[in-house]
Amino acid sequence: MIVPMHLSIQSLSVISAAVKGLRMCFLLRIPSKAYYFISFIVLLIFLRTFYRYSQDIIRNSASTMCFDDMELTMEKQTNVVEAKHRSNKVSWSIENLSIPNGRTDVNCVTNWNVPLVWEGTFDPIVIDAIYKKTNPRVGVMIFAVGKYTGFLKGFLETGEKHFLTDFRVTYYIFTDNEKEVPAIALGKGRKITVLPVPSAKRWQEVVFGRMKWATITIDKQIRNEADYLFLMDVDSLFHNRIGAESFSRLSAVLHRGYYKNTERANFPYERHPESRAYIPVGEGDYYYTAAVLGGYLEDIYNLVRYCYEQSEEDSKNKIEAVWQEESHLNKYLLYNKPTKVLSPEYLWSDYDAVPADIKVVRISQLKKNYAEVRPNGGH
Repeated sequence: MIVPMHLSIQSLSVISAAVKGLRMCFLLRIPSKAYYFISFIVLLIFLRTFYRYSQDIIRNSASTMCFDDMELTMEKQTNVVEAKHRSNKVSWSIENLSIPNGRTDVNCVTNWNVPLVWEGTFDPIVIDAIYKKTNPRVGVMIFAVGKYTGFLKGFLETGEKHFLTDFRVTYYIFTDNEKEVPAIALGKGRKITVLPVPSAKRWQEVVFGRMKWATITIDKQIRNEADYLFLMDVDSLFHNRIGAESFSRLSAVLHRGYYKNTERANFPYERHPESRAYIPVGEGDYYYTAAVLGGYLEDIYNLVRYCYEQSEEDSKNKIEAVWQEESHLNKYLLYNKPTKVLSPEYLWSDYDAVPADIKVVRISQLKKNYAEVRPNGGH
């Protein structure tokens, strides 16, 4: 409670004057009747002053309470307006994040504490909205050599339905037959760039060639055109959404064949010490597929250049790693840990039944007659 300063001073002045009057009457020996009369008048003045003083206090207190209530009401109204204002903004903050219930049937984090991404472990709307604000340029490198051009139509059409929709995407198609590249209706901000490469006599040459031509093309062209880069096999179809949850500095995909019931000692790593892809028994984290990987352009560049250079070193010594560039990729990722690991949802196979822990298949490799589509009959 606050008392106005001017009211306190005025009241004290009146009371002080009354007390001085009584003292003067006493000193001048004024007759008792007159003294009592003057005392009575002073008492009336005192009571009247006290009454006015008390009324002012009550009114002041009431107004102060009303002011406090009004401030509180205004604060509440302001908070409501600000909340509404914030809710209408196209922006995201930690308070906006809708945390999914998560998964208890699978591991959702690696032993080096990076995400292991499964359906149900992220909010697709929120994570896409966050990355769309940065408007990244995304490149997808695919190799369609020989009869593999026949897979382009399905890959591109399903990619337009499910792969990073509403993001800027460039499909870099490496092919030895540009005429076989189909005309596909593309979304806004999406395009195709065709890059010529030589034909191959062995499918292994195509596999090793991916790392070679990816390294060369990133250096010459793609470095200035993309922020994120993916490398994917063309003999696949997209079946469900793939969004910004796949983004990180270096994202690798668990191989569907070895993610669940295979002991580390039984991973199909290169076990010959003579190869640059050699991984000793007892080492390793996961076995990754080379058919889908992605990340920052420079991080992907470092990976593909490493695989290309190590394959060249093996070739000089007449060595070919057991699973070609996939063997070198697993060696690289053992010592350069992925910053995000994607579950086998991100590359399944039409050859395999879908188990209960795979809630959604996002990409799947097609069944095919290898003897028909591979240049050396699949051998």
